[in-house]
Amino acid sequence: MFLYFWQYLYSNYFRFWFKWFLRQIHDKCELQRICDGSKDGAFRTHRIEYSLEHSKNKVLRCAVNIKEDEVDKYVADIIKAKKINVEKDKRIQINLRICLLQISGYKQLFLEVEDVRKQPYDSDNPEHEQQLMELWDLLMPHEKLKSRITKQWDDIGFQGDDPKTDFRGMGILGLANLLYFSRHYTEESRAILSHSNHPKIGYSYAIVGINLTEMAYSLLKSGALKSHFYNMVPGFPEIKCFHQFFCYLLYEFDKFWFTEEPESIMHFNQYREKFHDQIKHLLSNPEIILTL
Repeated sequence: MFLYFWQYLYSNYFRFWFKWFLRQIHDKCELQRICDGSKDGAFRTHRIEYSLEHSKNKVLRCAVNIKEDEVDKYVADIIKAKKINVEKDKRIQINLRICLLQISGYKQLFLEVEDVRKQPYDSDNPEHEQQLMELWDLLMPHEKLKSRITKQWDDIGFQGDDPKTDFRGMGILGLANLLYFSRHYTEESRAILSHSNHPKIGYSYAIVGINLTEMAYSLLKSGALKSHFYNMVPGFPEIKCFHQFFCYLLYEFDKFWFTEEPESIMHFNQYREKFHDQIKHLLSNPEIILTL
């Protein structure tokens, strides 16, 4: 209770005067001090984001919710609002620009991922069908499908004769992730599929992939992936960055599963949560980058 009370007092009363006091001493605003005293990546961007969000200046508060083509304008507006002398501080524009690209880019990335997730798999959509067929061909290059609806889908870890029913929770995003992994890490995806067919402790490859898509999505939505992206992408992240994080999850989950040696697939939820906790712990490190 005391901690919350102190945070309230600091945010609403003390912070303003503390910032004013430091500016008189250093002749620099808070944004300048952060850029001077923080190294590139998540350390700096998190602090800039907090400073902007808690500013009493509307221009600064709005700067965390902008589009990519508005970044340069807002950098100029912030410098004007804070009366920063760019001749004395030549790197402030570059550092602010990078931070604004990362902050606004993370929000835009979530919206882009959300749009894909909301698209249901449509078997009447030729593009969706082509992607599904490509997934099969990449994973099973020496075996042809006998028909569109077939028990063969079980060979790559779908639950029924028609994979479209398994995409209900994550929409086309689940397929997009699985296909990205198979396209860009073909040998690894085939190796993991082979592991998943283990006679004793195997798992359903495609279903687990869709489940890990949900994990990646929830981590993105909660903001837990900010440090990862702020450290990895010095600018506006693209959706391929999300796909790459999924690839990391699937690759690491396969190792985790066989290290743990569960008694059966019936214990999947228990081990899934354990794996989730491990990932969240890694992501709590502000210096983290999780890639294959």
